[in-house]
Amino acid sequence: MSVTEFFGASLPFGLDPFQKDACEQLEAGKSVLVAAPTGAGKTIVAEFAIHLAMREPIGRVFYTTPMKALSNQKFRELQSVYGESEVGLLTGDTSINGGARIVVMTTEVLRNMLYAEPGRLDDLAYVVLDEVHYLADRFRGPVWEEVIIHLPQHVRLVSLSATVSNAREFGDWLEAVRGATSVIVSEIRPVPLDQHVMIRGRFVPLFDSKVGERMNRPNPELVELSRGGGEGSASRAFRDRGGNNRHRGRRQQQRGGGGSWHAQRQESQRVNRASVVEQLEDANMLPAIVFIFSRKGCEGAVQQTVASGVRLTTAEERAVIRSIVDERTRLLRDEDLGVLGYWEWLDALEHGVAAHHAGLIPAFKEVVEELFRLRLVKVVYATETLALGINMPARTVVLEKLEKFNGEARVPITSGEYTQLTGRAGRRGIDTEGHSLIVWSGSLEPGAVAQLASRHSYPLVSVFRPTYNMAVNLIERYGRDETRSILETSFAQFQADRAVVSLARGVQEKRASLAGYAESLQCHLGDFPEYAQLRRELSEGERAAAAPGLSAAAKERAQRALKKTRGRMKSHPCHACPDRETHARWGERYWRLRREVEKTERQIARRTGTIAVTFDRITEILIELGYLEAAEEGTRVTERGSMLRRIYGERDLLIAEALHRELWKKLDAPALAAMACALVYEGRRDDGMLAERYLPKGAFLDALNASQRLWAELDDLEQSHRLPGSEPLATGLTLAMHRWARGADLELVLRDSELSAGDFVRWARQTIDVLEQLTMVAPGELAKTAYAALEKVRRGIIADAGAAQ
Repeated sequence: MSVTEFFGASLPFGLDPFQKDACEQLEAGKSVLVAAPTGAGKTIVAEFAIHLAMREPIGRVFYTTPMKALSNQKFRELQSVYGESEVGLLTGDTSINGGARIVVMTTEVLRNMLYAEPGRLDDLAYVVLDEVHYLADRFRGPVWEEVIIHLPQHVRLVSLSATVSNAREFGDWLEAVRGATSVIVSEIRPVPLDQHVMIRGRFVPLFDSKVGERMNRPNPELVELSRGGGEGSASRAFRDRGGNNRHRGRRQQQRGGGGSWHAQRQESQRVNRASVVEQLEDANMLPAIVFIFSRKGCEGAVQQTVASGVRLTTAEERAVIRSIVDERTRLLRDEDLGVLGYWEWLDALEHGVAAHHAGLIPAFKEVVEELFRLRLVKVVYATETLALGINMPARTVVLEKLEKFNGEARVPITSGEYTQLTGRAGRRGIDTEGHSLIVWSGSLEPGAVAQLASRHSYPLVSVFRPTYNMAVNLIERYGRDETRSILETSFAQFQADRAVVSLARGVQEKRASLAGYAESLQCHLGDFPEYAQLRRELSEGERAAAAPGLSAAAKERAQRALKKTRGRMKSHPCHACPDRETHARWGERYWRLRREVEKTERQIARRTGTIAVTFDRITEILIELGYLEAAEEGTRVTERGSMLRRIYGERDLLIAEALHRELWKKLDAPALAAMACALVYEGRRDDGMLAERYLPKGAFLDALNASQRLWAELDDLEQSHRLPGSEPLATGLTLAMHRWARGADLELVLRDSELSAGDFVRWARQTIDVLEQLTMVAPGELAKTAYAALEKVRRGIIADAGAAQ
């Protein structure tokens, strides 16, 4: 029996075909890329890699995830299988048993380890890259490419991705940079998805049952109802499933069911959450996740549902909920509970309802996740962040809208986003089918909705770009020339090169056409291209002479020039050709196509070597500022560059320069915390800059102004080297962080910042990350100040959040 067969026999469901294929490839010594729907069981392949490693006397496995919450979840799962001694956790702010054979970590931790401690990777056998489609994330995606490119060649990769439409392309790149890699793609959901629409108070199937989803054809009954028609047999059949329908009919009458189509259409614009929940309960479609693309909307939905009197729990379940909540929130201080809305939150949980979004503190989010997995909370109103990997499968996923705010405007969700969101529906081993439910609004069109729900296009596009920190680390390790070659192997360049191949193929085809056009415009009397050029000059001259606002003298000069050009044209041999106009038409086509060819060639020139060109520009800046220097053996890292090697993040160069220029030397601990916060904070578009009178007084203001001038100087330098530059420091949270570091209570700080507690925790932890780096790289007393600032920020709810993680 092979290792794969033995492993499969130990699983409750055995191995699905795609899992078996991936495990066999790993057993054969290859890396794998597994692209499959959410909930399909991709992590089984990762667990098999761990199983292979643990069969050997030595060999370690790193399991990376994009989020700390995912790392914590996987850490606990693996501990339950292999024991506490064999599993470690590294997430930046948490370090547990880092020398274990199985270590769960965030991808950033592994990237930093590659640069700072490459020796720790000598006995590394496998790296699992969970949620590898994060590679397309605008802010964090480059980290995945850094890891893939720089891991030692002996390490095999287990890359797990949501279904992406260009998995083969990504796999080709992985094979190019990592060696033998098998691509395993599955579009089969282990639990089929049944898709519905709630329209005019009823559930109807989305697709025409006669042809199925793949034909993209909407249910004729849905089309009829969207136009104001009556109830059909399909909705009656669906409605009659699950029992309790007489209760639903009574509730609908109480809410004023029936009435004109116009009234019902208006009502559909205002979602009655209680009605949706009650109908889901009647149809045996709970537990459910209802996606609402705003935090305020999620909280409002919870309040509306609870206020309606909906209760989804028994007395026994409520007792268990209170027990779990007490245990998980015991670290929270009594004085903070009211500020956090604890009692309202607990009341909603006891009704079986909760919200889940980034504005909640980690402890609250983790309680909601646990209670939902235990089927004690039956309805969760969530933002789309819940679709990014947390293990919270539901029987039903509800979408109240098919558009969201992207930071600038309301835009339709993509088919890939729809697939990610509805991927939560259907729990393997519990449900025979999952359900998605779209709440209808008058702005939707059945055909467009059916097309959205049936397409599964989710292309993976690289956003990789070199950074200053990356440049000094790679040059220290490989030298400038080899680094340049290494960066040329990025997925970004791979995709650009493939695009260049397509463009170049188009140029070749157009050049063949040019040759044909050139032949057709040949004239037996003379050089027709030369004659065509005179015609163009005449045409352009006539337009210039007719331009409004010309002075009399200018018009006279223009007319003299036109007369001269006409004379040259008429004296040209080709002017007398009887086929002159036919030649001219071919000439126009020739010059139009030639301009297209030249434009495409300029595109090719810009795209070829784009990553290396960016690296060269970054290197020039680093040499100019003294972080690198030219030497006989090539470009080398200076002492200042060695400091920059240990600074990670968007502001790496700004921090390094500020330290070199001693801009923060006079800051005390609260002021340094406020400065670190200004480096990481990204406010809302309407935040603006805090007025000077609201900023912390004393040395902070001088240091902030100096840091802003430094940012402007670096931004100008980047622009002069044709690099995109960066955003200025944001002071929207500065006063709140300064007060928090001075010991202010949570209520005051949240009032100052106008943030939710969860957002404040998130920015405080990013502030801590900067302060931790400063403790390691800042000179002398400033390092001590950074440590003191770190301790002042890491208190109360911030410390509790770290402990909960």
